[in-house]
Amino acid sequence: MLKTLLKVLRAKDVRKKILFTFALLIVYRVLAHIPVPGVDPTRLADFVSNNQFVGLLDIFSGGGLSSLSIVMLGTGPYITASIIIQLMTQIIPKLNELQKEAGEEGRRKINQYTRILAVPLAVIQGYATILIFTRGSASTGGQPLNILENLNPVLIAEILVVAVAGAVLVMWIGELISEYGVGNGISLLIFAGITARIPTQIQQTRATFDASSDFGPLIAILVIGLIVIAAIVFIQEAQRNIPIRYARQIRGAGALGGSASHLPLRVNQAGVIPIIFALSVMLFPGLIANFTANVDNQTVQNISQWVVNFFNDQNYYALVYFILVVLFTFFYTSIVFEPKSIAENVQKQGGFIPGIRPGAPTARYLSQVLYRIVPVGALFLGVVAVLPFLMRGASNIQTISIGGTSLLIAVAVVLESIQKLESQLVEHEYTPRVKRAF
Repeated sequence: MLKTLLKVLRAKDVRKKILFTFALLIVYRVLAHIPVPGVDPTRLADFVSNNQFVGLLDIFSGGGLSSLSIVMLGTGPYITASIIIQLMTQIIPKLNELQKEAGEEGRRKINQYTRILAVPLAVIQGYATILIFTRGSASTGGQPLNILENLNPVLIAEILVVAVAGAVLVMWIGELISEYGVGNGISLLIFAGITARIPTQIQQTRATFDASSDFGPLIAILVIGLIVIAAIVFIQEAQRNIPIRYARQIRGAGALGGSASHLPLRVNQAGVIPIIFALSVMLFPGLIANFTANVDNQTVQNISQWVVNFFNDQNYYALVYFILVVLFTFFYTSIVFEPKSIAENVQKQGGFIPGIRPGAPTARYLSQVLYRIVPVGALFLGVVAVLPFLMRGASNIQTISIGGTSLLIAVAVVLESIQKLESQLVEHEYTPRVKRAF
């Protein structure tokens, strides 16, 4: 780690990317503390501290929702749009072809469609958020909260415009980090919000134990947390190496090829994306239920209350969360890893897997190997995702329910960022040698 840090300090271009990333994260954190007009801070703080649903939403806003800031929607609209577009690429043949066959141009168009879709989603989510923070919700018995003072149609329109503009700004900041910084921009923005909440969670946990001298559960939780972090690192780094050999080719008086290499298949190909996708889907039913809490229809109100009660039951919530994490791991892996394309690329380069014929047999073999190891990663992610609920029930510490999911995302984002940083360091060291050779 120390050697990597020294290399970063010596590599001017890598150092600039890191500083650029930190600068944008600081800008984002500053924006997350600028509230929209008409907010009552006291009522807002009371509501947020007693509402787990808002706490989960706050993860995707990077801490902006808890202060009703101008970036209160955070990465939520963009992530939701990404899920919808990914699903549509599997349903609509033209989008599927665009994604697979158009290369970089296709990916650019897919990203553009995602940005466009995120805008109307931001409008819907922004209006629903305003209703939750003013009219109350099913979880509050539909009682008005009056967090936004002197609310009128003009102020609603103003807040909505600011919120949508903030969501677009967050998308732009995330893409700037991904393109010119280090790591995935959207993931880093979520990570920044998680780390910003750590002092508050520590303070809340400390307050829980101030009234009691029994620190046994806290020590046990810390030990389990360290074990979980180590396990996450192990699974994220675990991979199956598929041996690849390249045939010797005679060209003129020389011979090319004949080397051996390997194709790494990661146990968790999808990274942190399944967790983010699962949380996004989990938030939708509660968001809709809160949105329809005050509808003048008793049937709709009863359904809304049932949905809220269902997701307030930790057992049902954990079960649905576990299933979604596992399903999204398989789903996203099928999107990012294409055995047929990889088999074709290996064949074009004159490579083959020993004992496996090139082409379709190679693609089938890669699929078989992949879907023997992916269940391990999927089940592990699911278990770690629901583990905080079990710990919360055993220790009765309320802050763990949100902190566990945050821990899972944070560790995965850190690992992903470190890997990208190391790859950029390798590229930095290799580029000068190439320049000197020519």
